[in-house]
Amino acid sequence: MSTVNPKFEFLCRMGDNALVLGHRVSEWCGVAPVLEEDIALANVALDLIGQTQLWLGLAGEVEGEGRDADKLAFHRDVWDFRNVLLAEQPNGDFGQTMMRQFLFDAWHLAQLTALVDSSDKEIAAIAEKSAKEVTYHLERSSDTVIGLGDGTEESHRRMQAALDLLWPYVGEMFLGDDVDAAMVEAGIAPEPESLRAGYDQLVGDTLAAATLSKPEDDFAHRGGKSGARHSEHLGHMLTQMQWLQRAYPDASW
Repeated sequence: MSTVNPKFEFLCRMGDNALVLGHRVSEWCGVAPVLEEDIALANVALDLIGQTQLWLGLAGEVEGEGRDADKLAFHRDVWDFRNVLLAEQPNGDFGQTMMRQFLFDAWHLAQLTALVDSSDKEIAAIAEKSAKEVTYHLERSSDTVIGLGDGTEESHRRMQAALDLLWPYVGEMFLGDDVDAAMVEAGIAPEPESLRAGYDQLVGDTLAAATLSKPEDDFAHRGGKSGARHSEHLGHMLTQMQWLQRAYPDASW
């Protein structure tokens, strides 16, 4: 921790979560099942990218090395990203995308709600603005999970398969480390584990309404928050997301 700025790391985590998931959701643009979903997914992606600008912009200021949000987004390599592994998982089918969104949204809103009371006024302001958007994200994703889970035999099967696939990535969001401990001590952010009970209640109620069975195994993949380990999917995603900026460094319109 002697060479790490905990606040910078925390801001990158918040920004990278929004950036990576926002890019994932944007991959549906033009190919969603119906026009209404195409527009809705695009709006969610835009919200997340807007939040990225705020989190990474502040991270750049805290770092003090001249990197703005664009530099942090487009000129870091895979091992420098601090997003949770859930956010980088592939879209799969529409049901898998919406299950991933719901599992993330339920945590995201809880985290932002807690950050509204942060001792850091800039972080609190970003959280307050973002929470308004994420409230809509969660409402939409939970309704979709219920509709598809308690829908046809085929939609139910797909949603259960998506839940089984993605559940092992949920636990990482609640695992604390030295960065989290420093944020808690400074009154900036909540203890990750403190959000788990509320999350489990919300997710459990939603899955029950969707007639889906929560996996019993609580195994949790980890490594994304610290950059120690990412899945191969993030590298492939970054080659698409960053290629223009890497091919033409510092280009401007």
